[in-house]
Amino acid sequence: MSFANLSGKTAVVTGSSSGIGKAIAIELAAAGANVVVHYCSSKDTADETARQVREAGQQAEVFQADLGGLDETRCAEVVETFWQVFGSVDIWINNAGADLLTGPAADLGYADKLAELLNVDVKSTVLLGSEVGRRMAEQGSGVILNVGWDQADRGMEGSSGELFAVSKNAIMGFTRSLAVSLAPAVRVNCIAPGWILTAWGEGASEYWQERVRKETPLERWGLPEDIAKMARFLVSDDASFVTGQVINVNGGAVR
Repeated sequence: MSFANLSGKTAVVTGSSSGIGKAIAIELAAAGANVVVHYCSSKDTADETARQVREAGQQAEVFQADLGGLDETRCAEVVETFWQVFGSVDIWINNAGADLLTGPAADLGYADKLAELLNVDVKSTVLLGSEVGRRMAEQGSGVILNVGWDQADRGMEGSSGELFAVSKNAIMGFTRSLAVSLAPAVRVNCIAPGWILTAWGEGASEYWQERVRKETPLERWGLPEDIAKMARFLVSDDASFVTGQVINVNGGAVR
């Protein structure tokens, strides 16, 4: 049996039409998991993620849901929809988040950006994590993985740094508490990515390219696949004694 084998498992990856979420979905499929690919507005790219999951020999289903503005009733409905795809869910990854750097929200003011992050990133992670955790506890097993940010708890200058610190610190703290609440049946962890080469990084100026090299001991951008490999391990039985942890995947950066 291979390391971090997920054969027979079912996984939901929110925000998996592109970037880190897409890489995670494909990596979990490579490990043997069937995957529910979730998207908010980019159906074509979600379909492409699903195609690659199937290419890896696994089942894939594509579902649209706007995770902004969830209340407890709507949250339960969304989770029920996902649960019915394969009959149960073994792995749930809260990856979806507001794009304040490259999407339309980049033009919003400071207060509106804060509201967007709290609504999409924090509220959806908390409500979905709570509802999914309840269901997993009832079935006697499961793993939840959230996504934080490596600079959230040590600080980064600028409005984006301030705002992302608010949302990601909330998610990281929630992870630790939810893990205690759901133990021992359900494990909950959080990955805190560093400088990862997603859409914003690909178009970043030479200043940011050089800054990434200087701040990262491994002297390169991380790739979505680097995050996906850690996710694969954390949701597998090989990480069965790991819960309540926020794990940096950032090339050794300490600043």
